[in-house]
Amino acid sequence: MAMAILVKVILGSIGFAIFWILAVFPAVPFLPIGRTAGSLLGAMLMVLFQVISADEAYDSIDLSILGLLFGTMVVSVYLEKADAFKYLGRLLSWNCLVQRTYFVESALLSGCKEEEDTAAEVVAEDAVRSHRFSPDTMSHLSNGNTNGSLSATVDSSYFVTLRSLVRSSESERPIVQNGASESIRSSNASLRWRMIFWTFYVYLITLGMLISLPMGENMSWTAIAAALALIVLDFKDAQPCLEKVSYSLLIFFCGMFITVEGFDKTGIPSSLWDLMEPYAGINRVSGIAVLALVILVLSNLVSNLPTSAISLSYDHKAWLMLSWVSTVAGNLSLPGSTANLIVCEQASRAPHLTYNLSFWKHLKFGVPFTLIVTAIGLTLIHSSSSTYVPANTLIWVDNF
Repeated sequence: MAMAILVKVILGSIGFAIFWILAVFPAVPFLPIGRTAGSLLGAMLMVLFQVISADEAYDSIDLSILGLLFGTMVVSVYLEKADAFKYLGRLLSWNCLVQRTYFVESALLSGCKEEEDTAAEVVAEDAVRSHRFSPDTMSHLSNGNTNGSLSATVDSSYFVTLRSLVRSSESERPIVQNGASESIRSSNASLRWRMIFWTFYVYLITLGMLISLPMGENMSWTAIAAALALIVLDFKDAQPCLEKVSYSLLIFFCGMFITVEGFDKTGIPSSLWDLMEPYAGINRVSGIAVLALVILVLSNLVSNLPTSAISLSYDHKAWLMLSWVSTVAGNLSLPGSTANLIVCEQASRAPHLTYNLSFWKHLKFGVPFTLIVTAIGLTLIHSSSSTYVPANTLIWVDNF
């Protein structure tokens, strides 16, 4: 019996290790199959190794989480159609615009011709990019000489060509009768108002969903209801929008639920907590540090993991500490929060991506930021008043 348990622990650890490695490093040389396939592989190994049964594997899949993800992804598609992310990007980049404006003004007060030309090129380039034109199509012109004069020549010729195209398109506009022109203007105005009302309702439904989520409503069905409301309001075939949903991400979550459930069946997480529990009393500073360390480790080992039933002396304060540390812990590493993996997965598919957020790059700012913010929050919670309530409380490290 003991040997069977040991074999189960070893095989379950192997299955979980494969899942974890492929989730963090989806293009490892020995098995470059990606995160989604790696998640399914980990889940299948848990069943093949008989760490969990097939029925237990299916039962471990949290359909409410999958419904929430599906609904919010559909809502995000319609927010993108309503240009919400474009406006948000402009709002977030206002600081960069202020700095560029200051640079242009400084160049024109200085009286330096070279700086003035450089500032003009920066403004012109931003204007061109805002209209979704890309100088990359002219890369063959800069393959030879790459000095400043040739670059300036290419830029100037590009903008001259662009200006010529605009002027020629304006000169080639057909001359229409006054009646037809009025009809076109009226149709455009009607279409513009329809777009304004449609955008307003998209934002209103999204805001209603966000308000309903923390009010105790079922999060999964609330998100799905908002998605269906937008689909009906759009009054078009929803297939193009539904095709933008990341179904591979939903499959990744299914595999992750099964793999984590199998790893929990090995007893390793509960054994880790049983080992650290005597030193994790929250009535002393050292105990708080140990508790925070355990939560940090478990949150970054897996994103959703029940640790065990533990004895807490200060119920309210302990829950505050758990909530704070498990939330902030998601910033420490990529697997600390599934949201991190989602962002990396989507970014890897984005066109013209020039920066790859890897596991090690994330650690450089994730570790110091997490430790500093965790320490500040725990200090504030520890100094606050709390009610003495002896109780056994089930702690769940749940960090998505």
